[in-house]
Amino acid sequence: MRGDPTDQVVAAYYRVRQMLGALGVGLPFMLLFAGWVEEGRILPSLSDYYHTIQRDIFVGCLFAIGTFLIAYRGHDRAPGETVSDEILTNIAGISAIAIALFPSEAEAQEVTTLTQAAFGLRAAVLGHYLFAQAFLYSLAWMCFVHFGRTGSPRRRAVYRGCGLAIVAVGIVATLAAIGRRFGSEAIHSFVIDNSIVFWCEAVGVWAFGLAWLTKGRAEMLLTRRRTRVA
Repeated sequence: MRGDPTDQVVAAYYRVRQMLGALGVGLPFMLLFAGWVEEGRILPSLSDYYHTIQRDIFVGCLFAIGTFLIAYRGHDRAPGETVSDEILTNIAGISAIAIALFPSEAEAQEVTTLTQAAFGLRAAVLGHYLFAQAFLYSLAWMCFVHFGRTGSPRRRAVYRGCGLAIVAVGIVATLAAIGRRFGSEAIHSFVIDNSIVFWCEAVGVWAFGLAWLTKGRAEMLLTRRRTRVA
Protein backbone atom coordinates (compact mmCIF):
# COMPACT_ATOMS: atom_id res chain seq x y z
CA MET A 1 0.00 0.00 0.00
CA ARG A 2 1.28 3.42 -0.91
CA GLY A 3 2.35 5.36 2.15
CA ASP A 4 2.81 2.19 4.25
CA PRO A 5 5.09 3.12 7.22
CA THR A 6 7.06 -0.10 6.72
CA ASP A 7 7.81 0.85 3.11
CA GLN A 8 8.90 4.29 4.25
CA VAL A 9 11.28 2.82 6.85
CA VAL A 10 12.77 0.46 4.28
CA ALA A 11 13.18 3.29 1.78
CA ALA A 12 14.89 5.47 4.41
CA TYR A 13 17.20 2.60 5.40
CA TYR A 14 18.33 1.98 1.85
CA ARG A 15 18.76 5.70 1.23
CA VAL A 16 21.16 5.87 4.17
CA ARG A 17 22.89 2.75 2.86
CA GLN A 18 23.34 4.32 -0.56
CA MET A 19 24.75 7.43 1.07
CA LEU A 20 27.47 5.25 2.60
CA GLY A 21 28.43 4.03 -0.86
CA ALA A 22 28.37 7.59 -2.15
CA LEU A 23 30.66 8.70 0.69
CA GLY A 24 33.11 5.94 -0.18
CA VAL A 25 33.15 6.95 -3.82
CA GLY A 26 33.25 10.66 -3.05
CA LEU A 27 35.93 10.76 -0.33
CA PRO A 28 38.98 10.51 -2.63
CA PHE A 29 37.45 13.05 -5.03
CA MET A 30 36.77 15.52 -2.21
CA LEU A 31 40.31 15.22 -0.88
CA LEU A 32 41.75 15.38 -4.38
CA PHE A 33 39.87 18.58 -5.20
CA ALA A 34 40.52 20.23 -1.85
CA GLY A 35 44.20 19.28 -2.01
CA TRP A 36 44.59 20.86 -5.42
CA VAL A 37 42.95 24.03 -4.15
CA GLU A 38 45.27 24.21 -1.14
CA GLU A 39 48.59 22.89 -2.44
CA GLY A 40 48.20 22.34 -6.17
CA ARG A 41 49.24 18.69 -5.92
CA ILE A 42 48.15 15.21 -4.88
CA LEU A 43 49.47 14.13 -1.51
CA PRO A 44 51.24 10.76 -1.15
CA SER A 45 48.28 9.04 0.57
CA LEU A 46 44.73 9.63 1.74
CA SER A 47 45.99 9.60 5.33
CA ASP A 48 48.37 12.48 4.63
CA TYR A 49 45.35 14.75 4.20
CA TYR A 50 44.84 14.42 7.96
CA HIS A 51 47.78 16.77 8.43
CA THR A 52 46.28 19.48 6.20
CA ILE A 53 43.25 21.73 6.38
CA GLN A 54 41.32 18.85 4.76
CA ARG A 55 41.38 17.04 8.12
CA ASP A 56 37.68 17.75 8.69
CA ILE A 57 36.74 16.03 5.41
CA PHE A 58 38.96 13.02 6.11
CA VAL A 59 37.89 12.52 9.73
CA GLY A 60 34.23 13.37 9.14
CA CYS A 61 33.82 10.89 6.28
CA LEU A 62 35.60 8.10 8.17
CA PHE A 63 33.43 8.65 11.24
CA ALA A 64 30.27 8.64 9.13
CA ILE A 65 31.32 5.47 7.29
CA GLY A 66 32.42 3.77 10.49
CA THR A 67 29.27 4.68 12.42
CA PHE A 68 26.99 3.32 9.73
CA LEU A 69 29.00 0.10 9.37
CA ILE A 70 28.75 -0.49 13.13
CA ALA A 71 25.00 0.23 13.11
CA TYR A 72 24.42 -2.00 10.06
CA ARG A 73 23.28 -5.44 11.14
CA GLY A 74 23.21 -7.13 7.76
CA HIS A 75 22.04 -10.68 7.15
CA ASP A 76 22.29 -13.64 9.51
CA ARG A 77 25.24 -15.94 9.04
CA ALA A 78 24.65 -18.27 6.12
CA PRO A 79 25.49 -22.00 6.32
CA GLY A 80 29.22 -22.52 5.89
CA GLU A 81 30.15 -18.93 6.78
CA THR A 82 32.48 -18.38 9.72
CA VAL A 83 31.80 -14.66 10.22
CA SER A 84 28.41 -12.93 10.18
CA ASP A 85 27.66 -9.66 8.42
CA GLU A 86 27.35 -7.91 11.77
CA ILE A 87 30.77 -8.98 13.06
CA LEU A 88 32.45 -8.09 9.78
CA THR A 89 30.86 -4.66 9.52
CA ASN A 90 31.65 -3.99 13.18
CA ILE A 91 35.32 -4.72 12.50
CA ALA A 92 35.29 -2.49 9.43
CA GLY A 93 33.41 0.29 11.23
CA ILE A 94 35.63 0.32 14.30
CA SER A 95 38.69 0.26 12.05
CA ALA A 96 37.42 3.21 9.99
CA ILE A 97 36.93 5.32 13.11
CA ALA A 98 40.30 4.22 14.51
CA ILE A 99 42.06 5.27 11.28
CA ALA A 100 40.78 8.78 11.92
CA LEU A 101 41.80 8.71 15.60
CA PHE A 102 45.28 7.26 15.02
CA PRO A 103 46.99 9.59 12.52
CA SER A 104 49.81 8.53 10.21
CA GLU A 105 53.31 9.91 10.56
CA ALA A 106 53.80 13.62 9.96
CA GLU A 107 56.87 15.67 9.10
CA ALA A 108 56.63 17.50 12.40
CA GLN A 109 57.28 14.90 15.10
CA GLU A 110 55.06 16.40 17.77
CA VAL A 111 52.02 15.26 19.73
CA THR A 112 48.82 16.73 18.30
CA THR A 113 46.15 14.14 19.15
CA LEU A 114 44.86 12.33 22.23
CA THR A 115 45.92 8.92 20.90
CA GLN A 116 49.47 10.14 20.34
CA ALA A 117 49.57 11.50 23.89
CA ALA A 118 48.17 8.26 25.30
CA PHE A 119 50.16 5.72 23.28
CA GLY A 120 53.10 7.65 21.85
CA LEU A 121 53.90 8.72 18.29
CA ARG A 122 55.24 5.37 17.08
CA ALA A 123 52.40 3.34 18.57
CA ALA A 124 49.83 5.72 17.05
CA VAL A 125 51.37 5.31 13.59
CA LEU A 126 51.48 1.52 14.01
CA GLY A 127 47.84 1.55 15.08
CA HIS A 128 46.96 3.61 12.02
CA TYR A 129 48.45 1.09 9.64
CA LEU A 130 47.04 -1.94 11.46
CA PHE A 131 43.52 -0.51 11.48
CA ALA A 132 43.89 0.49 7.81
CA GLN A 133 44.73 -3.11 6.94
CA ALA A 134 41.80 -4.42 8.99
CA PHE A 135 39.45 -1.95 7.30
CA LEU A 136 40.63 -2.70 3.78
CA TYR A 137 40.59 -6.49 4.01
CA SER A 138 37.27 -6.67 5.85
CA LEU A 139 35.81 -4.70 2.93
CA ALA A 140 37.36 -7.21 0.54
CA TRP A 141 35.86 -10.09 2.54
CA MET A 142 32.43 -8.48 2.29
CA CYS A 143 32.74 -8.24 -1.48
CA PHE A 144 34.10 -11.76 -1.99
CA VAL A 145 31.98 -13.72 0.46
CA HIS A 146 28.96 -11.83 1.77
CA PHE A 147 27.96 -9.79 -1.27
CA GLY A 148 28.78 -12.54 -3.73
CA ARG A 149 26.61 -15.21 -2.10
CA THR A 150 23.43 -13.91 -3.76
CA GLY A 151 22.42 -12.00 -6.86
CA SER A 152 22.61 -12.45 -10.59
CA PRO A 153 25.84 -13.75 -12.18
CA ARG A 154 26.55 -10.22 -13.44
CA ARG A 155 26.25 -8.71 -9.96
CA ARG A 156 28.35 -11.47 -8.41
CA ALA A 157 31.02 -10.74 -11.00
CA VAL A 158 30.93 -7.06 -9.95
CA TYR A 159 31.31 -7.99 -6.26
CA ARG A 160 34.19 -10.38 -6.88
CA GLY A 161 35.90 -7.97 -9.22
CA CYS A 162 35.67 -5.25 -6.57
CA GLY A 163 36.98 -7.62 -3.91
CA LEU A 164 39.91 -8.62 -6.14
CA ALA A 165 40.67 -4.94 -6.81
CA ILE A 166 40.70 -4.17 -3.07
CA VAL A 167 43.11 -7.03 -2.33
CA ALA A 168 45.39 -6.15 -5.24
CA VAL A 169 45.69 -2.45 -4.41
CA GLY A 170 46.01 -3.29 -0.72
CA ILE A 171 49.09 -5.40 -1.44
CA VAL A 172 50.58 -2.74 -3.71
CA ALA A 173 49.86 0.01 -1.16
CA THR A 174 51.53 -2.02 1.61
CA LEU A 175 54.64 -2.60 -0.50
CA ALA A 176 54.71 1.06 -1.53
CA ALA A 177 54.37 2.20 2.09
CA ILE A 178 57.25 -0.08 3.10
CA GLY A 179 59.33 1.26 0.21
CA ARG A 180 58.48 4.82 1.20
CA ARG A 181 59.55 4.20 4.80
CA PHE A 182 62.52 1.85 4.43
CA GLY A 183 63.49 1.84 0.73
CA SER A 184 66.24 3.66 -1.09
CA GLU A 185 66.02 7.33 -1.97
CA ALA A 186 64.99 6.44 -5.53
CA ILE A 187 62.14 4.19 -4.33
CA HIS A 188 61.05 6.76 -1.76
CA SER A 189 60.92 9.50 -4.41
CA PHE A 190 59.04 7.28 -6.88
CA VAL A 191 56.34 6.42 -4.34
CA ILE A 192 55.96 10.03 -3.19
CA ASP A 193 56.16 11.73 -6.60
CA ASN A 194 53.57 9.42 -8.16
CA SER A 195 51.26 9.26 -5.11
CA ILE A 196 51.24 5.46 -5.38
CA VAL A 197 49.66 4.88 -1.98
CA PHE A 198 47.01 7.55 -2.61
CA TRP A 199 45.84 5.96 -5.85
CA CYS A 200 45.87 2.46 -4.37
CA GLU A 201 43.77 3.59 -1.42
CA ALA A 202 41.45 5.54 -3.71
CA VAL A 203 40.87 2.55 -5.99
CA GLY A 204 40.19 0.34 -2.96
CA VAL A 205 37.62 2.77 -1.55
CA TRP A 206 36.04 3.25 -4.99
CA ALA A 207 35.79 -0.51 -5.47
CA PHE A 208 33.99 -0.98 -2.18
CA GLY A 209 31.73 1.99 -2.85
CA LEU A 210 30.74 0.48 -6.20
CA ALA A 211 30.06 -2.93 -4.64
CA TRP A 212 28.05 -1.38 -1.79
CA LEU A 213 25.95 0.73 -4.17
CA THR A 214 25.32 -2.28 -6.41
CA LYS A 215 24.33 -4.48 -3.46
CA GLY A 216 22.05 -1.79 -2.01
CA ARG A 217 20.22 -1.30 -5.29
CA ALA A 218 19.82 -5.05 -5.75
CA GLU A 219 18.31 -5.47 -2.28
CA MET A 220 15.99 -2.50 -2.78
CA LEU A 221 14.66 -3.99 -6.03
CA LEU A 222 14.20 -7.37 -4.33
CA THR A 223 12.31 -5.77 -1.43
CA ARG A 224 9.99 -3.92 -3.82
CA ARG A 225 9.18 -7.14 -5.68
CA ARG A 226 8.34 -8.94 -2.43
CA THR A 227 6.12 -6.04 -1.35
CA ARG A 228 4.20 -6.13 -4.64
CA VAL A 229 3.71 -9.89 -4.38
CA ALA A 230 2.50 -9.55 -0.78
